[in-house]
Amino acid sequence: MHNEKYLTQISKFLSMVLRHKPETIGIQLDTSGWADVSDLLEKANNHGVKFDKATLHLVVETNSKKRFAFNETQDKIRASQGHSVNVDLGYQNHQPPEILYHGTKESAVESILETGIEKRNRQHVHLSIDTETAIKVGQRHGKPVVLKVMAGQMFRDNYTFFLSANGVWLTDYVPKAYLMR
Repeated sequence: MHNEKYLTQISKFLSMVLRHKPETIGIQLDTSGWADVSDLLEKANNHGVKFDKATLHLVVETNSKKRFAFNETQDKIRASQGHSVNVDLGYQNHQPPEILYHGTKESAVESILETGIEKRNRQHVHLSIDTETAIKVGQRHGKPVVLKVMAGQMFRDNYTFFLSANGVWLTDYVPKAYLMR
């Protein structure tokens, strides 16, 4: 049985290659972000990151944020969201709840309240359904602050929202007018 630290290391490695830098180990993502499982395993192991198919399945099944998904035949894998590489995850526009939350570090709040929330090097801005998740996101980079996003009003004002397979709400930009501290 693998320990939690090892599974976390594999999860972080998968995030890097399936969301940001597939070229690091020489894999290709298709236009929808899918990577061939056999190719991923072979090239990860050749790159010095040792794990097998059973471990890969364990990481996908036990990841608390459901960051990864297999296709129906389980011969392909992709990250559920958060890509900085250009992929089309096939999401459909959904009406969000009235309020969503964005967790960030305290030092970023002033800038965000001046300019809004930008996706920067990612494909979308990530929003949470609850404050607990937003706090966890914010504390990855420092003292967390949670901002309220008036998502329902944004939607009525013709902003597009997507719901990822793991329950993260996505949009392209949140203007400052829709934010509350």
